[in-house]
Amino acid sequence: MNEVKYKTKAAVLARGCEAIGIPLKEMDVTNRLGTGKGAVGSVLEESWFGYSINSKTEPDFPEAGVELKATPYRHTRNGIRAKERLVCNVINYVKEHDKTFYTGSFWHKCSTILIMSYEHRDGVPKGEFTIDKATLFSFPEEDLVIIEDDWNKIVSKIKAGKAHEISESDTLYLGACTKGASAASAAKQPFSDLMAKTRAFSLKSSYMTYVLNNYIFGDKVDERVITDPASLTEQSFEEYILTKIKPHFGKSQAQLFAEFSITSVIAKNCNELLLSRMLGLRGRISKTAEFQKANIIPKTVRVNADGSIKESMSFPSFDFKMLITEDWEDSELKNMFEQTKFLFVVFRFDGDGRLFFDSVRFWNIPEKDLEEVKVVWERTVSLLKEGLELRPSGKRIFNNLPKARENRVAHVRPHARNAMDTLELPDGRRLAKQCFWLNNTYIREQLEK
Repeated sequence: MNEVKYKTKAAVLARGCEAIGIPLKEMDVTNRLGTGKGAVGSVLEESWFGYSINSKTEPDFPEAGVELKATPYRHTRNGIRAKERLVCNVINYVKEHDKTFYTGSFWHKCSTILIMSYEHRDGVPKGEFTIDKATLFSFPEEDLVIIEDDWNKIVSKIKAGKAHEISESDTLYLGACTKGASAASAAKQPFSDLMAKTRAFSLKSSYMTYVLNNYIFGDKVDERVITDPASLTEQSFEEYILTKIKPHFGKSQAQLFAEFSITSVIAKNCNELLLSRMLGLRGRISKTAEFQKANIIPKTVRVNADGSIKESMSFPSFDFKMLITEDWEDSELKNMFEQTKFLFVVFRFDGDGRLFFDSVRFWNIPEKDLEEVKVVWERTVSLLKEGLELRPSGKRIFNNLPKARENRVAHVRPHARNAMDTLELPDGRRLAKQCFWLNNTYIREQLEK
């Protein structure tokens, strides 16, 4: 193949824009569309831009300093959402640890990206897809300070001989996703004899959703927690949040409501509103640019006077029929835990039943505990395929889905408040909506660490 040289960013962008509206089947001269995952990117690389597919550490257009990435998205009732994370480059544990962010492999390859975005439509052949936008993307300053901190967190684990403990949810925007023929693919690390999962630097799907909505298809400006990026030069984003909120630790919930003039104390998001006001925000903290990009979800945790936690932590209900079509590596549950960071907002009851603001904590599930969730997920899928045991007792119907006593981390139980809110099982029977829960004892264990 006679490779075409694109020596400037303008030339790369111009060629990318020429692809807009052309069905991929009309581009694909080397029959790449049938090759599975990554096929769209392969068509663009080989057939449209005219260079051989490779795994070089250089950007795809080295003279121009531009990396090419195809980005699928879906239209949902909540707007455009990225279909997946944007995988950038494989992490070489042996070589990466002695670099700085700006001399490391991620920045060298992806400082400027040509994002070729297209709508993914289920049931439609890939050949019918068309590129909607070609955008030359460079990271905004306010994102770059957090991405650099994310890179440092990943590399610090490599330096500590803990590459095998890296989790995608350790970080905010830049993740380290598993990469390879299977999740079991492993690589050597320099400061430990233990093999570590092969991982790649990647931009999280929540970050790519924000990029698509705000930088590519729109220019909406959301409220930001960090108004001056320079404030993160000496502290991390998490440390900044803690510093701002810490003066309010120990105050009663009633005192805080009065201090910040919050009158609707029964609202589901009242504690999130308190947190927002402590940070000087007008709206909800979950709607800020940073929380959306990083997919940080605030969760209120109420601790009893004796240290116990009454409520387990629920997650969205699942569709029985859809669940059995998934495999664990690509499951919604695994992706949710891998790409979500939680902000625990902890309130503690005193002996008289009054509620006091105790602390906040950023938390993501450790890799070893995610394996426990996998056990619960696999057991649930197996039971659904075999046929659940349903045992009516009065107005209730009991089942044999995994219980909290069976697993240290998670269990399954109804999400519906109304037993009539049901979904169809694979065998045609109906059961109240169910969801995965983190055990209350497990949440306590995490808070006490």
